[in-house]
Amino acid sequence: MKGFLAIVLHAHLPFVRHPEYEEFLEERWFFEALSETYLPLLDMFEGLDRDGVKFRLTINLSPSLCAMLSDGLLMARYKKYLDKMVELSEREIKRTRFSPDFNKLAYMYYHRFSSARDLVFSKWDRDVLGQFKKYQDKGYLEIITCAATHGYLPLLNVNPESVQAQLRTGINSYRRFFGRSPKGIWLPECGYFEGLDKFLKKEGIKFFLLETHGILFSRPRPKYGVYSGYYTPEKVAVFGRDVESSKSVWSAIEGYPGDYNYREYYRDIGFDLDFDYIKPYISPDGARIFTGIKYYKITGPSKNKQIYDYDKALEKAAEHAGNFMFNRQKQAEYLFPKIGRKPIIVSPYDAELFGHWWFEGVDFLNFLIRKVYFDQDDIELATPWDYLQTYPKNQVIRPAASSWGWKGYSEVWLSGENDWIYPHLHKAAEVMSNLASSANGVSSVKRRMLNQMARELLLAQSSDWAFIMKTGTFTEYAKNRTVRHLRNFYTLYYQYNRDNPDYKVLSDIENRNNIFPEIDFSVFSSK
Repeated sequence: MKGFLAIVLHAHLPFVRHPEYEEFLEERWFFEALSETYLPLLDMFEGLDRDGVKFRLTINLSPSLCAMLSDGLLMARYKKYLDKMVELSEREIKRTRFSPDFNKLAYMYYHRFSSARDLVFSKWDRDVLGQFKKYQDKGYLEIITCAATHGYLPLLNVNPESVQAQLRTGINSYRRFFGRSPKGIWLPECGYFEGLDKFLKKEGIKFFLLETHGILFSRPRPKYGVYSGYYTPEKVAVFGRDVESSKSVWSAIEGYPGDYNYREYYRDIGFDLDFDYIKPYISPDGARIFTGIKYYKITGPSKNKQIYDYDKALEKAAEHAGNFMFNRQKQAEYLFPKIGRKPIIVSPYDAELFGHWWFEGVDFLNFLIRKVYFDQDDIELATPWDYLQTYPKNQVIRPAASSWGWKGYSEVWLSGENDWIYPHLHKAAEVMSNLASSANGVSSVKRRMLNQMARELLLAQSSDWAFIMKTGTFTEYAKNRTVRHLRNFYTLYYQYNRDNPDYKVLSDIENRNNIFPEIDFSVFSSK
């Protein structure tokens, strides 16, 4: 064996929950990711386990995603969503009955939606997180954590208490869901600033991951490039992304997902079919949206798309999995004698790329894992923690400040489209820190107020809102979420300082934003 392949999946969604509305469009982000990515991944794990295929993957289930997966209201709404999609796919089976190719696909979607409903609400009794925990307990997964609401830490470090609160709350949430402490963490947007390792060491984190240049521009120069683990001055291990393996999946030009045989994401019956027919299954206000039922393949650059053939797409996924494995074998074969130790090739991806954006992505992973297990002995699937057990002694470096994303230095989250949010976030963090550091012996009601203020501030700090503002998608929603959480924060601050606070205001806000039931406002304390 000449090297390790560490596939790392980053599963995250912002906390979107709106009990004040009967149906809310942005909640579909969660429903679609659950149906198209998280459940197919669990189905893949079950198949691998059943067939005796030993594997090791690292996956980050972010605290906000875990909160949604365990929320009764959202899971009840997910059931309604699946009921609608099963109904729509049944109608599609009937509508396409005289078109065999389309009809075959309609049956495929019916099976996917009805199977998802049976799994979650019959077999698993809604306990999706318990399924991930099962495969961690069996030794297949290394589930790592993330900052509480995916706050972008380099830009929150104006108030160190915010960094502490994001990390501590995320880690406490992990312990509640998985019954153990996390070994590793996914830094939101891979954002690192010099000194962050001190916070990680304090919270008991053993390793984290960075974008490539965060390692390559370290001081001193890293001896093995990104193909080894390293230690920071605080003795926290750090690993860097391998560009070559990532490019083959991420790149819009060179990556596998652009193959013309794969399913076209942007061609959906929500836009194609007659409005009166599709109206019950799109947005309540009549806006056309994606339903997840798509009948065409990428085909090529023209708008004239050919009908999708899932069997041919599977053949292509198997071919690409073989090519990916071959290239990693060649990397390991080249690097092993050069560096004098088994290299680790770290390949991190957003989990939603697999299944949601790249429909065949989970099939690609399934083929890859099986090929690595059965077809070769040059590389071995491993987690960063596994690597540290093999090579506990590593060079000490000071990683460079960095992020992933456009240009690699925070520009996505600090630009003309979103920079207005930071003075408000920093001021609220200052208020919260002062309160948390001075509150002693407060009443139970005031403690609830402080805890909810902590929740509202954490939610306002989510990097997702700045990202959405930058990309220009759902911009008004992102702005409104930032403003609304800050408004809730200061509303509660006003009530906290009143002699006779309005308890209904507190209860209403608690009901809407019920994330982190275990939170203690002291996470923002400077003491």
